[in-house]
Amino acid sequence: MSNIDEVKENILKKSEEPEGLKEIKGYNFDKEFNFDELIDSYETTGFQASNLSKSIKIINEMEKEKCVMFLGYTSGMVSSGLRDIFRYLVKNKMVDVVVTTAGGIEEDIIKCLDPFLLGKFELSGKELRDKGINRIGNILVPNSRYCKFEDFLIPVLEKIDKIVTPSELIHILGKEINNEESICYWAYKNNIPIFSPAITDGSMGDMIYFFMNKNPDFKIDIAKDLKKINDISINAEKTGLVILGGGLVKHHICNANLMRGGSDYAVYINTSHDFDGSEAGAPPEEAVSWGKIKGDANYIKVFGDATIIFPLIVSKCFK
Repeated sequence: MSNIDEVKENILKKSEEPEGLKEIKGYNFDKEFNFDELIDSYETTGFQASNLSKSIKIINEMEKEKCVMFLGYTSGMVSSGLRDIFRYLVKNKMVDVVVTTAGGIEEDIIKCLDPFLLGKFELSGKELRDKGINRIGNILVPNSRYCKFEDFLIPVLEKIDKIVTPSELIHILGKEINNEESICYWAYKNNIPIFSPAITDGSMGDMIYFFMNKNPDFKIDIAKDLKKINDISINAEKTGLVILGGGLVKHHICNANLMRGGSDYAVYINTSHDFDGSEAGAPPEEAVSWGKIKGDANYIKVFGDATIIFPLIVSKCFK
């Protein structure tokens, strides 16, 4: 065999034809546009579009199986317009348990008092600081919002005469804000628990710090909430996880499901990879190794910005 024949054989190596696989095909814009058909076409588009399509199928299966659904999201999600989507889900009892960070609570309340504003990613941090404006990505939050939040929060804390858990405090805040735009309000109305084990890691913690200088006996019991979320998991016939972002929120939900031998379904949405061992980057397979997701569970991770991906999921799953 000549050298050129060897080269050709290496390049044009005889292949085996895979069986049972779908053809890659995108949406046909030549016909009249249909949004549902566009999203359906993601199944055969490839890359993260196909992962998104699978996540929709998994969540629909969660609903069909009447799973206890855990929804987790980080505070930046509430900083964004996703807050309105979370409110919709809680208002209509489409999720059973919510886990978020301190910012996911306080920013929901603050938005009832004054809106956040759209800025730019490249704004000067020094110039914003000089003007008393905080930046979350391309979202701006003037300090006046936190002053109004303090005016709301301190009188609420002053009325509390017992040790409360974070979820009980959030329940009280939802009742006191009494605003239908609020996630916490609808969680209070529908008795859906919102857990925030690091509730002091934010503006609320700052306010509690100042409050405790005059009220040193004020206490928050995080251990009681740990038992509550674990008991919910243990007593559920089936569970499904929908987690936007990572860190504490993702781990808290997954660890609660460890108590029952793992969740039955899971959908992760974030932009992190696992090369550095981060919690956000840890894929579902890693959770399987810990027993936090069952080995035979149906799960997927969608890599991408949740502000783009999650509204598409909700449009197909939560109606």
